[in-house]
Amino acid sequence: MIKILPLPSFPLFATIAPMQQLSALLPYIQIILSVLLVGAILVQQSDAGLGTAFGGSSNANPFSTKRGMEKNIFIATIILAILFIASTILALFL
Repeated sequence: MIKILPLPSFPLFATIAPMQQLSALLPYIQIILSVLLVGAILVQQSDAGLGTAFGGSSNANPFSTKRGMEKNIFIATIILAILFIASTILALFL
């Protein structure tokens, strides 16, 4: 008869339940997501100055099509925002 030995567990989380593990890691996940989200927002280019926000005229088209890297950064910003909101809602219920 073959005896199966139990696998060793990670010592930090050996005695913690899975939901407690998640609640212990969630603040770090939120910090990483928030830093990435702020970075993604700051990297985006904006041709409109503050004057256009208050009715000033601008020669730039506000409805220009995003292409290439600009589009990828825009989509990544949306995904990061959704992940951050989901982690915040998850933190409310843990």
